[in-house]
Amino acid sequence: MDGLYLKDLLSVMESMNASDIHLQAGSPVAYRINGEIVKQEESPVLDEENLRKLIFDVLSERDRKNFEEKGTLDTAISFSGIGRFRMSVFLQRGSIALAARRISNKIPDFESLNLPQATKNITSFPNGLVLVTGPTGCGKSSTLAAIINGINKIRRCHILCIEDPIEYLYRNELAIVNQREIGIDVPSFREALRYAVRQDPDVILVGEVRDKDTIEFALQAAETGHLVFGTLHSANVSQTIGRILNFYPHSEHPSVRRSMATHIKAIMSQMLLPSCKEGLHLVPAVELMFTNSTISRLIVEEQDAKIVKAIRAGRTEGMQDFEQSLHYLITEGFITREIGLEHADNPQSLDMKLRGISLTEEGGIIS
Repeated sequence: MDGLYLKDLLSVMESMNASDIHLQAGSPVAYRINGEIVKQEESPVLDEENLRKLIFDVLSERDRKNFEEKGTLDTAISFSGIGRFRMSVFLQRGSIALAARRISNKIPDFESLNLPQATKNITSFPNGLVLVTGPTGCGKSSTLAAIINGINKIRRCHILCIEDPIEYLYRNELAIVNQREIGIDVPSFREALRYAVRQDPDVILVGEVRDKDTIEFALQAAETGHLVFGTLHSANVSQTIGRILNFYPHSEHPSVRRSMATHIKAIMSQMLLPSCKEGLHLVPAVELMFTNSTISRLIVEEQDAKIVKAIRAGRTEGMQDFEQSLHYLITEGFITREIGLEHADNPQSLDMKLRGISLTEEGGIIS
């Protein structure tokens, strides 16, 4: 295995149009191409010792120490002329493994990500909390990068990003952008949050909302006039509200609901689907909610199940639920009918809509 380097394996990702690489001892190199894992059977199979050396050669001393102590490591690394990669190093069956994602050198925009036009409205919010949600690998980081850079282009403000690790690198345009990486620029996420409001930010990116401390900081910062962005691993808008409430004891839920109803300005849930459009491999289906008086009332009154109906009714305000998004993607030729129905919460309802049949709230049919 002499002469094999991780940067060599990463350098072929762009030519293969691969988004991710997976390395594990005793298995061939595998790439994720168009959403599917493709094993390179002709590639060399690394044993534990060689794979560890391959990975450790590109890690800093700090990262090596962190991995040895915790058995897992999330970091980002750049290779000149090749690109930037987000890496997760972990143990499986007692041996080292790696999953790395290629990050585009170019910060994506709304058009290149095929996001709903109304997403741009978020860049003009003066304050409040905006959450981007979805499963791992659904494009949350790219969506946030497009929004943050959109603000960077149009507002004279200070944007503070707390990241673990830093993925996209922003250049100051109208705004000043400071990016603090956990473990390098600040010892912990808790410390970064503690000092954040003292650094005169207008916009704060807190990254993943992992615990009660983070959501409390986000809501309080929104209350004091900041525009705050975060991510959550939740499937849709209603589930996002439930996830936030789960951070708190039940006795605090009424006050938390009032705070959410006041300070959450938008929730954007997304999933990536394989596209049938030529030159486009993946496209997001997006549920987009902007908080209005109706939605605020539903949150306070614990009627979360009715929020999706309010989203559908808010189409003129730029809102859409997943069914509306899937209907658009199918009719505009971005995805196949089969893919849309497979990912619909209610395939029968979507199928009827595609055939021009809609149901009223009372169950009647409108053709």
